[in-house]
Amino acid sequence: MFGFFSNSIKTIKEAVTNTTQKLVSSVVNNIAEEEEFSEFVLDDMEDLLISADLGVNYASEIVDKLRNQDKIKPSVVKQYLKSEFEKVLNDAGSTELNYKDNELNTYFICGVNGVGKTTLIGKLAYNFKSKGKKVIVAAADTFRAAAEEQLDIWSKRAGAEIIRHDKADPASVVFESIQKAKNEHFDVLLIDTAGRLQNKFNLMEELTKIKTVIDKNAPETLRETMLVLDANTGQNGISQAQVFTEAVNLTSVALTKLDGSAKGAIILSVAKELKLPVKLVGIGEKMEDLKDFNTKDFIDALFE
Repeated sequence: MFGFFSNSIKTIKEAVTNTTQKLVSSVVNNIAEEEEFSEFVLDDMEDLLISADLGVNYASEIVDKLRNQDKIKPSVVKQYLKSEFEKVLNDAGSTELNYKDNELNTYFICGVNGVGKTTLIGKLAYNFKSKGKKVIVAAADTFRAAAEEQLDIWSKRAGAEIIRHDKADPASVVFESIQKAKNEHFDVLLIDTAGRLQNKFNLMEELTKIKTVIDKNAPETLRETMLVLDANTGQNGISQAQVFTEAVNLTSVALTKLDGSAKGAIILSVAKELKLPVKLVGIGEKMEDLKDFNTKDFIDALFE
């Protein structure tokens, strides 16, 4: 693992307690004592999975695999789900955050307003700084003063430098940040972006311009184009992700507020529907509460 962000099975288990109850326990408790997978039992199971925010398509696929077969019985539904979830997470790709020593590492962070994007960037900056890395933040959400102020506060708290110019062209802020990061040998460049979904065209145009600046000036440094999702949005996160996928080539997802959500199944939906790995999870308010996502730890915590 990348290893910058501390992890423990205990903290992950605490964070997914509500999700476990809704996604695993409810299904197992309702299904496991049945003798066969009758249509009634299968319909019940599908409804439970959908209500746990697994998504209609994925829930239907899981249940369809149980139709017209007799090897898997309801008594082993827990093991069946564990195997299915583990496979879909592994198929989405590596959960390891890309990073190269002795080089500039650029992280292009996207997401709608209110998902905790700015806070996540602050925590990322803090974690990199705590490992002795030289960090600079590009405040490219230039038309929302509150966003820049908040990012400035987080950057100072983390001990990172910041480039900000209120009302400036976001792409110009990114260009300046790249030049400074390269000239002064920074290890990490974190790029904040706007997330105003109500004007989809402007949002995509702005993100595409920023991506073009990165591609022209520092393409070899881009490690992640990461979408930040709030765990509480559930299936709405999938439609959000599709908008950003149209604008930029997403490589991964960070999931915030996992500790307060019963909708952690969005991790599975993202992996299944978007073929994107979740690489970071936020499980609390503290600077240290940003964790590497680890498939085995998540599955073990979910099914323990």
